[in-house]
Amino acid sequence: MQSSSIGKFLKFGDSRRAASGPHRCEPRVNPQSDAQTASPVVAARAESEPLPAHSIFHERWWLDIATDGNWQAATVRRSNEIVAEMPYAIRKKGLWRTSQMPPLTRTLGPAFRPGAADPARAMLDRLSIAEELIAQIPEVDSFYQILDPRIEDALAFGLNGYTITTRYTLQFSPERSVEELWKALNGKTRNLIRTGQKFLRVARIDSPAEFNRFYEGNLAVRSRSNVYGAHVMQRLVDAFVERNAGYLLGAYDANGKLVAAIGVTFDTHAAYYLLSSRVPGAHAGAISVLVWHAIQDALQRKLTFDFDGIPNANTFRFLCGFRPTLKPRLVIERHKSIWSMLKAGRRVLLPKKSEWFVSTA
Repeated sequence: MQSSSIGKFLKFGDSRRAASGPHRCEPRVNPQSDAQTASPVVAARAESEPLPAHSIFHERWWLDIATDGNWQAATVRRSNEIVAEMPYAIRKKGLWRTSQMPPLTRTLGPAFRPGAADPARAMLDRLSIAEELIAQIPEVDSFYQILDPRIEDALAFGLNGYTITTRYTLQFSPERSVEELWKALNGKTRNLIRTGQKFLRVARIDSPAEFNRFYEGNLAVRSRSNVYGAHVMQRLVDAFVERNAGYLLGAYDANGKLVAAIGVTFDTHAAYYLLSSRVPGAHAGAISVLVWHAIQDALQRKLTFDFDGIPNANTFRFLCGFRPTLKPRLVIERHKSIWSMLKAGRRVLLPKKSEWFVSTA
């Protein structure tokens, strides 16, 4: 890439919603109301720095919207200080009581404060603390959580009856430069970005309503429904834009028509590629151009850029064109026997109507 082109891209991070440096999620508009309704967990956490592995998906406002307020948090204290917490959603439908991943909530899991300096002692302490968290999780028919990639072990859950599996995400660390990343791109991806830049103008979408209309319109054209729930997605997008905890980015053609868009949310550790949509017939490089802008914005903020999971093989092949690093995300789950049996049976009998029997990906 020409150095002048790199400079042009870097100016993207200077817009009014993308000041340099990492941002903390801003408080709600009505802090007095929050103070009155916040749980002791939230009130205590507000007095100190977030626990390691605490992400935007752990934030009270995020969980309030994503679960319609139906969530709780297991917490462990030492000397009146919170040393670990683990939020979880609770949903009741008919006879079933479940705790699974809320819409658009990519990871959760426990967040621990660093313990003893000695690795062996720290491991034992973390095991003991995790068991205290587990003891607070209520009995449900189905429990499923994807852990933040910074949680590298789930031993305590495995020892307490949970099944541990692995999913993956793709990331760029903030230590890499734009020039290094550009040179490392797959040749096809680099060419798509180059050609896309010639035909498309990239700009922020300041109106979440515009983004949501665009997203829903493209689903309608393809005769698809919003798997996250249109209302929940709209409220979450409104919230992270309002709090300057994310942004919406659009690609416009020569006529000024919006042809592709992405949504990115971020916390103090990472920027997450959360949503994307394009019109049929949009330039083949439209999404690649937007993602490349988002990667550079994350580097300016000194944040890890997280492609936020791998939903299918086609997406994996597309994302691999950016040559990111593969990162594991541990999954903890536990299901009652009757749930597991009915889930397996329903998948066979009603493969297209298995909403309540398929763990959230």
